[in-house]
Amino acid sequence: MTRRRETIETTWTIETAGIIGATGTIYTTDTNDSIDPGDSNDTHDSIDPGDSNDTGDSIETIDTTETIDTTWGSDIGGLLLAAGGGRRLGGRPKALLERRGRLLVEHAARVLREGGCTRVHVVLGAQAEAVRERAELTDCVLVENPQWEQGMGSSLRVGLASLAGTGAPAALVSLVDQPGIGPEAVARVLAAYESPATLAAAAYGGKRGHPVLFGSDHWAGIAASAAGDRGARAYLQAHKDAITLVECGDVAEPYDIDTVADLARLE
Repeated sequence: MTRRRETIETTWTIETAGIIGATGTIYTTDTNDSIDPGDSNDTHDSIDPGDSNDTGDSIETIDTTETIDTTWGSDIGGLLLAAGGGRRLGGRPKALLERRGRLLVEHAARVLREGGCTRVHVVLGAQAEAVRERAELTDCVLVENPQWEQGMGSSLRVGLASLAGTGAPAALVSLVDQPGIGPEAVARVLAAYESPATLAAAAYGGKRGHPVLFGSDHWAGIAASAAGDRGARAYLQAHKDAITLVECGDVAEPYDIDTVADLARLE
């Protein structure tokens, strides 16, 4: 398939979302199903892998075991963070690792689609050009974070800023290095959405993990507090009483591919 890329470089100053100064490059593909990140009518390693101190009796936990209809969640944007350089993997970007013949970035983007997100933005950083050339991400909006080395917080800001102009009421955030999380977990967390004020996250044995759902009312606060590799952890800790946990331990495994030893999980 021949793909034509349109490159747009801009500095986002988005007053409606309160996300100021996030800079990045958007790469889109020209297909019948292409996504315009600016059309409101279009239907690095970790944010917070689950801090055991963040969960408690004040957080509502829901267990959703039935089959979920995901068609209603199409306006919620899927946001895949895939910018990390894989420092503990000897500088091998996680996006370019393979599992069962498919790049991790392709697998993770497909999981978001199959889980109910019809709009998927993928934040790239380390070896972004190689990822764009090698990965089949035709139906995604690729957003390059030029400051990816500053940590995952910068990628989260850039990703939320790219979604802010789409009219999405929430962002469902996932990580490229968690191939054990599939569309069932995505669908369950999407089902927790009630309004732009929603905060929800997958839980594994009651412990918060990914994916995480951020209603758009929270984006400005998350962007303001995201720093280094802590991502949204400080914001989630400050708002832990508002988080709805969705148990996903029966349908997903939240392991990370962080070290050379972890690569065995990809075989």
